[in-house]
Amino acid sequence: FILRPNNFMGKKALFLDRDGVINVNYGYVHKIEDFEFIDGIFDLARAAVAKNYVICIVTNQAGIGRGYYSEADFHSLTDWMCEQFRMEGAVIGKVYYSPYHPIYGLGKYKKNHNSRKPQPGMFLQAINEFNIDADCSILIGDKATDIQAGVAAGVGTNIYLGEADISQHVSIDHYTRISSLAGVKSFLKDEVR
Repeated sequence: FILRPNNFMGKKALFLDRDGVINVNYGYVHKIEDFEFIDGIFDLARAAVAKNYVICIVTNQAGIGRGYYSEADFHSLTDWMCEQFRMEGAVIGKVYYSPYHPIYGLGKYKKNHNSRKPQPGMFLQAINEFNIDADCSILIGDKATDIQAGVAAGVGTNIYLGEADISQHVSIDHYTRISSLAGVKSFLKDEVR
């Protein structure tokens, strides 16, 4: 970690999980024809950019490690997805992904890598690369592991998108539960604290 002074003013980030937050999670989505954007994602992304948030996608992609699709397939879909955001007026800062799985990964992908959520590796990489103030940043995820990773990385606002009760996995005071992206814009702040 980089030791930062008390008056540190880093950038704010909007961390987004992919499957279940950006697109409908049909399970190991890796083809454009199977990629369906979730209602409200572009409105949210535009609002975040307007308030000077860097948008970082943080996604476990164990389908690569399991051999369901290749890293090249993932990059091809990611390039297309980022272009859709750009055309909608919201540039993605960077997409971070973890292709590993500790049990079902094949070959080099079979490991419990620190990038795989619930570990915070992808967040910490983004924080260092973009000079992000984690405490002023927001995460939206649809699994307990997303929230656990955000909390572990020091993300100030962790938002769980879903109906299930994940409180048995995550301390109840570390996240907010929402059922759609419609209300997320109210969490976006104009200025870094």
